[in-house]
Amino acid sequence: MLNASAVACIEQVRLGFVASVTSGGRPSVSPKGTFVVLDECKIAFAEIRSPGTISNIGHSPEVEVNFVDSFRRKGWRMRGVTQILRCGSADFEEIFPKWEALWADLSARIRAIVVIQVSEVKPLSTPPYDDGVTEAEMIALYKEKYAEMYP
Repeated sequence: MLNASAVACIEQVRLGFVASVTSGGRPSVSPKGTFVVLDECKIAFAEIRSPGTISNIGHSPEVEVNFVDSFRRKGWRMRGVTQILRCGSADFEEIFPKWEALWADLSARIRAIVVIQVSEVKPLSTPPYDDGVTEAEMIALYKEKYAEMYP
């Protein structure tokens, strides 16, 4: 399900914007910076301070996640169903070392891991690509923009 490009994007960016639905039916989007690819059909993030997201997926487990490389202006949209693995459970303990290896300093604060069984994957890109802009040109443009923003 996840191709090599989608996996590379997740592993480079790590930041995914998770869209869930509140108990009142309202959309809610929250950034999660601890994404890991578990296999070709599963991604997951660590729950450190996400009580709203956990509450939302507790009553409606389907989510959409967007990953965007800010310089390439390309990314991936993924949809799937979540499963919450609570700290101390056998399933949590089995995959927790992946987060411990990447975020040792944050690992003690992880209360759960949210696994997403991905059912749909779609590419994202910005309209200038439709007009023939190359990836190298896009990267150069955004390097310049960010340099102006953060001199």
